Amino acid sequence: MTGWVILVDNAKDFPNADTPHKVITTREYLARPRLFDAAAGRPKLINLSRSYAYQSRGYYASLLAEARGHRIIPTVETMLELRTRTLYEPAIPEIEDALNRCAKKLDKQPEAPFSLLVCFGRAQDPHYEGFARVLFDWFRCPVLEVSVEPGPWLAIDKIRPRALTKLDETDTAFLHEALEKSTRREWRGPKQRVVAKYSLAVLHDPKEAMPPSNLATLKHFARLAEKQSVEVNPITKKNLHNLAEYDGLFIRETTSIDNHTYRFARRAVHEGMPVIDDPVSMIRCTNKVYLMELLGAAGVHMPPTLILSEGDDVTKAIDLLGLPLVVKIPDGSFSRGIHKVKTEAELKKLCADMFEDTDLLLAQKFMPTAYDWRVGVLGGEPLFACQYMMAKNHWQIIKHDSNGSALEGGFKTFDLDKAPPEVVTLGMRAARPIGQGLYGVDIKETDEGLYVMEVNDNPNLEHGVEDAVLKDELWNRITRWFIDRMEKRQG
Repeated sequence: MTGWVILVDNAKDFPNADTPHKVITTREYLARPRLFDAAAGRPKLINLSRSYAYQSRGYYASLLAEARGHRIIPTVETMLELRTRTLYEPAIPEIEDALNRCAKKLDKQPEAPFSLLVCFGRAQDPHYEGFARVLFDWFRCPVLEVSVEPGPWLAIDKIRPRALTKLDETDTAFLHEALEKSTRREWRGPKQRVVAKYSLAVLHDPKEAMPPSNLATLKHFARLAEKQSVEVNPITKKNLHNLAEYDGLFIRETTSIDNHTYRFARRAVHEGMPVIDDPVSMIRCTNKVYLMELLGAAGVHMPPTLILSEGDDVTKAIDLLGLPLVVKIPDGSFSRGIHKVKTEAELKKLCADMFEDTDLLLAQKFMPTAYDWRVGVLGGEPLFACQYMMAKNHWQIIKHDSNGSALEGGFKTFDLDKAPPEVVTLGMRAARPIGQGLYGVDIKETDEGLYVMEVNDNPNLEHGVEDAVLKDELWNRITRWFIDRMEKRQG
């Protein structure tokens, strides 16, 4: 049996022989509060009842599932929202926009009213896949039928759940296909050694050139987490609609406030799930202007820095910081958006170019070192300490070439007991005002003392690098961070 359970009103509606998932009737589920073994973790239920009407068996199945701490789609909230258009009206503008974006790609625009079948965020008509994902993001209901009125702007007339008994043979085949794809797990082997008690979604981008964790690392993490009864499931930016099916979220692609990673973090918090990185940590870390103010207020030692606005006399940075100096955009990452300038003319030109894309810049004193320290902090406690060497013939740990390639320096990972205690202590001090998640604190060690350069909410974690000393224990600590919070959520 898989970790999924399908609820139906009549066993003939969805025969158990047609799916690897367990199928039970709503009558059986309602009558047996302790139907599932608690040791097996929270079951994931798909409610395919014939009716979601108020006080129907389908309604009560979802209502009691929430009371029993089970994960279920659709929730009672979704059922109620789909009862009348006035309740789902706030969603119409975004959904119609997605619908029309898909329609614009068609060779011929629809001329007559039509309906779209959407199962688990997938459209039966593949031309409307983008629309289906947005629809399922709003309404996590297994089977939805959308009635559409034609015109220069396609308008949604009605959104309603579709009962299994109303599906023809073609529709039913599509439902089975969509269900299989929705419940598929890419990183799990065909057999599990233990029954997973929790499921952890890992958001990643398979095409990202420099991800915070590569695919081999994530697979290594998944194997270790499985031993602690945590099933690790890979998801991408297309999976926001089914995020609530999991118990926690681990973001392992480069974060930004203005892209999908922030939306995933917000959704996870809304669902009550533990998440790394949480949205507050993202806000505090991704913008260097905010981070400078926050750490300054906390008394954390940082390099001399000046905020520059468009229209400022940027040469004041030279008077304060000298030359050469470093100019940064507020939200750069992985050494991007960071430039060293050697002359006044170079500074003026660079700032003029960069102000095309941002209202503020940071000018910072240039502090050359052979390496940067990074202290990993998890839940307020040190996790790892590394030295990242500067790239060859370069002043940063990563050298980005104009052809898109990147050259990285070497590394040295330290036992926490053997790293300089003042470096580790400063790392914990800098992470404290950010939160209780996972952070990487970058520190420069100079003759004048230690300086915190920044705090990363999404630090690199690569198998064989940051875990070179702690090895599997590093990943076990991250897994336990999630388990502790998952258990509190269930309690």
